[in-house]
Amino acid sequence: MSLTGNEQGSGNHSNGHHHHNLDKVSAAGLLIALGIVFGDIGTSPLYVLKAIAGNEVISEEIIFGALSCVFWTLTLQTTAKYVILILRADNRGEGGIFALYTLVRRHARWLTIPAIIGGSTMIADSIITPPISVSSAVEGLLILYPSIKVVPIVIAIISGLFFVQILGTNAVGKAFGPIMTVWFLMLGTFGAINVFQDFSVFKALNPYYAYQLLAHHPGGFFLLGSVFLCTTGAEALYSDMGHVGRGNIRISWILVKVCLLLNYFGQGVYVMSLNGHKLGTRNPFYEIMPQWFLPVGIVIAAMATVIASQAMLTGVFTLISEAIRLNFWPKIKINFPSDQKGQIYIPSVNIMLYVGCIGVLIYFSKVADEMTAKNIADALLLNKNGDLEALKISSKVLVSSAMEAAYGLSIVLTMLMNTFLFSYYLYAKKSRFAWVIIYFCLFFFIECCFLIANLQKFMHGGWVSMLIASVMIAIMYIWLSASKIKARLTEYEKLSKYTDSLKELSSDITVPKYATHLVFLSNAGRASEIENKIIYSIFQKRPKRADVYWFVHIDTVDDPYTMEYKVMSIADHDVYKVNFRLGFRVPNKINLYFRRVLEDMVKNGEVDIRSRYESLNRHNVIGDFRFVVLEKFLSYDNQLSFFENLIMKAYFFIKGFTPSEDKWFGLDSSAVKVEKVPLVIRPTENIHLKRIPWSGNGNPIAGH
Repeated sequence: MSLTGNEQGSGNHSNGHHHHNLDKVSAAGLLIALGIVFGDIGTSPLYVLKAIAGNEVISEEIIFGALSCVFWTLTLQTTAKYVILILRADNRGEGGIFALYTLVRRHARWLTIPAIIGGSTMIADSIITPPISVSSAVEGLLILYPSIKVVPIVIAIISGLFFVQILGTNAVGKAFGPIMTVWFLMLGTFGAINVFQDFSVFKALNPYYAYQLLAHHPGGFFLLGSVFLCTTGAEALYSDMGHVGRGNIRISWILVKVCLLLNYFGQGVYVMSLNGHKLGTRNPFYEIMPQWFLPVGIVIAAMATVIASQAMLTGVFTLISEAIRLNFWPKIKINFPSDQKGQIYIPSVNIMLYVGCIGVLIYFSKVADEMTAKNIADALLLNKNGDLEALKISSKVLVSSAMEAAYGLSIVLTMLMNTFLFSYYLYAKKSRFAWVIIYFCLFFFIECCFLIANLQKFMHGGWVSMLIASVMIAIMYIWLSASKIKARLTEYEKLSKYTDSLKELSSDITVPKYATHLVFLSNAGRASEIENKIIYSIFQKRPKRADVYWFVHIDTVDDPYTMEYKVMSIADHDVYKVNFRLGFRVPNKINLYFRRVLEDMVKNGEVDIRSRYESLNRHNVIGDFRFVVLEKFLSYDNQLSFFENLIMKAYFFIKGFTPSEDKWFGLDSSAVKVEKVPLVIRPTENIHLKRIPWSGNGNPIAGH
């Protein structure tokens, strides 16, 4: 049996049908792809060239080398690796690091490590992206109003962005495509206007200039840390494949890449005009715009960065929901603001990201102020009679510039982990071994170079993103390890052993009736088994008499949108076992799904769910349903190793901040009993107690 109709989603289609839809290209699909896929990579021109050339004395070697590095990074890292190759690895139309992990995890257990690291670093990147993107856009106002306070404006924009998540972004999302189309056309137009002034900039297409910069310019190799910022949104191309399709991403990337390159090269023409000088606080992105267009350009840039941040948030919500189903993350509340596929909102994650974004922004604004003060002090030492106001302007360090040090380090680790997983995917798909080795060696080398260059940023702010990623890794590791410990120590029994006892209890009128239908949520995957804790709850803790006993188990499968179930009748009209098979992207609405199962069974005449009380049965009143959820706690009488004990204590500490099991399973509107049961593990053994006799007066005999 399976859930059918619209509820089943993509789990209902064949692989061929999936691939046909995935490669389908449409005008609407291309517009949506521009709106939600390319926001992060599309807003990179705001800060990439500024980050590369900001502290360098401008020369042809620097600019041609930088542009050459940008061109070949976008060509190899974004186009070749992601657009052409990794987009091939879809899990029934879905992409992203966890979707890729589910394709290969059955082949090797160690693949869990790159999946956890990659997912964690992607979350860390999502906390840095909104502040740096929005700051870079809003700082354009400094050109028009040099004394304006940028940070409060950025905080207001980011606060608004996180607030609207509560309402859902379905309606707002329809405007993303047209706005981003305007953005990319603006990039291409102003880039092209500047390129026409000096076609020699196209010399940078020659990789020789990149080699010259990296190999011969002092400190040139470490400029790769800033170059890498041009491809930081490449991971989104893969993560959003399920929303817009592979074909739409590949076709729209052609326009996006052309517009990006035109803008980078146009900025390059402007920066080369400063030959022999430093860029300072000037942002070449805004400098190539006409003065009259600046207010419009700043508004469009701010809107584009908000859209890029929104796409990043949506990606994190999806990532966390997948992590929950894969036992990588605590079971937390997930809301579904609309019926649209992929539209989810996770309140606790929204708060976590918001606090992280504001914290990062405030911290780096203080860093920027300290750097500015130091620059002014240094300048005054060199020129004691300098104009203080002029020095403040020329020595100012922008917040976005300070944040560049924290940006890039985490996402390069995500890409590196993707390289491991995709290489194993190619190997598991029986691709030619030589091609697997070439792919792995090429991109492992490129990404290791980016990683080494980014590590230089560690002490200047890179530690912030690494600290965030480390916390995420710790949470995922603790949750997965604790799940394995619990699974290992859970004892199961054959249901058939208790069938007669359940039927007898059901008929024993001396025991007060607990419910007409009693539903237990079970971890036992086999239809014939049940946890001994459930048996203890029914017969010993407090006898629970019911007319019908239901045992419900949920299996999370690697296919993202599978919605299927099986029903096993253990004892007709008395005991049933229901096994759900749900994809890792299917929402947990067990109350709703169980009701659908009952409807199907009643329709087929398999079960009578009417009340067993005679007066109510005559009027066809539906019997009451009561759910029992067993919530485990760590008992003191166990013999866990020190490390496992630490893991379990950390697990239960984190669990204290998460909703109860009944809310996670969508049972908050039902009659639910949450029973706390100890996770008793190997009770203490070899205890030798000596019994001593009592004397006649009731006191223990002396000497004993």
